[in-house]
Amino acid sequence: MSGPTMIILFVITWFLVMFVVLPIRLRTQGEEGDIVEGTHAGAPADFRLGRTMLIVTLITLVVWGLEIWAVRAGLVTERGIEWQRILGRQ
Repeated sequence: MSGPTMIILFVITWFLVMFVVLPIRLRTQGEEGDIVEGTHAGAPADFRLGRTMLIVTLITLVVWGLEIWAVRAGLVTERGIEWQRILGRQ
């Protein structure tokens, strides 16, 4: 696996983890009872972007490491993917 491929895999994994982590422990302004004028009641009440990005990055490093290990160990190969079935060809 080349360097650019590893970076792309990291970025894709990072965003997937981000979308999984975002709703965890989310408290909305409506739930808190303190809705800022001009915002939706479903807006986050106390969102800390830096903390969320740190958590996502740490989780991503673990998942990405497992992905790299699986590729290098030969558990996931290009040959193992059934391209004909994915592309709808017989």
